[in-house]
Formats: sequence, structure tokens, C-alpha cells
Amino acid sequence: MGAGRGNRRGQYLSQTLFCRLAALAISAAVILLAGCAGAPQAPDPAARISVPASPPAGSPPMPLPDPLRTQVVFTAMQMVGVPYLWGGSTPAGFDCSGLVQYAYSNAGLQVPRTAAAQFAAATPLTLEDAVAGDLLFFDDHSRTSHVAIYLGEGRFVHAPNGGNQVSLDDLSTSYWRTHFSGAGRIIQSDEFRSCPDTTRSRDC
Repeated sequence: MGAGRGNRRGQYLSQTLFCRLAALAISAAVILLAGCAGAPQAPDPAARISVPASPPAGSPPMPLPDPLRTQVVFTAMQMVGVPYLWGGSTPAGFDCSGLVQYAYSNAGLQVPRTAAAQFAAATPLTLEDAVAGDLLFFDDHSRTSHVAIYLGEGRFVHAPNGGNQVSLDDLSTSYWRTHFSGAGRIIQSDEFRSCPDTTRSRDC
């Protein structure tokens, strides 16, 4: 019965988060259309999701476009309840970095395979600058050992080891707060689209 309650709770949280992200995407679209209301010509669809190549100096890199971030988060949330499997990267079972790679690939983005490689590939962020779809990294005081997908407000979805399953967690939890090493953002680039690292190491 505990598993059933957990699954129902995961489904409820998944639906709630998806609704929030959908509202965010709709709000962004409304603002965009309002800004174009006076233009006689139809806006270029590609311009709606373009990301500036060089954000202002001192500012964090631009996040992924809302549709891609929504897809990453929604895919990961759909996996809540899937069992942990060391080396797993499919809905049959995930380890932490396998879940990240799977969620990003469903949005058409490729990231390296291991938590350490994902940490190296991500652009560092402060937690205050992180948004849903960014990555959170954790260490065991010597190396990057775990990665999660940020949901906002300190919450994240991840595949913890030790016989657990894909689940939701919070940085307010003592263990995760103690081991949190930083946030990172995967930027759209040819590098990340063409260099999936399929080498498996014990980093998750």
C-alpha cells in the first residue's frame, strides 16, 4: 500500500508541476504575442525560441527555450516510481545520470553519460539563477557522485541509488543540503548534440 500511495503522490506532483510549467510557457507566449500585436507581418516562428549567443557579461547563460525545458522536466517526472538500476538509462531502470540523459534526449538534446561528465559539460550557476530543467550536482567530498534535474523552489527529481526509485526530493533535506556542490546549465550547442559519452563509470 505504501508503494501505491507513493505512486499516486508522484502522479499528483507530476501533474501539478506540468501544469505550472505549461502555464509558464503559455504566459511567455502571451507576452510575445502582445509585443508583436502592432506588427503587420507574422512573426518568424524560429525567433520565438532563439537563444542569444552571448548573454550580457556577468549574467548567467540563457536557459533552454521553455518548450525544451518543459519537455525535459515532464519526461523526468513521468519516470517517478521507476526503479533505480546502476548503469540504467531506459524506463526499465535508471541511475542518476541515465535519467538526466534520457530526459534531455527526449527534448532532442544529447548530454554526456556520467554525472562527472555532465558536471564538466554544464555551465556553473548559483542556485538563485537556476530554473526548472537545469541540473543540480552532489559530491561525496572528493568527486561529483550524483546529479538531479531541478524543478524550482529547492525541489528536484532524481534517481537515488541504494535500491530506491526515481523520486522527488528537496534541498532542505539534511543529506542533500550537505552534499550539494552546485547547479549547472546545459547549453544548446553542436558539442552537446554530437558527443554523447556512453562510457559507464561508478559515479552514481
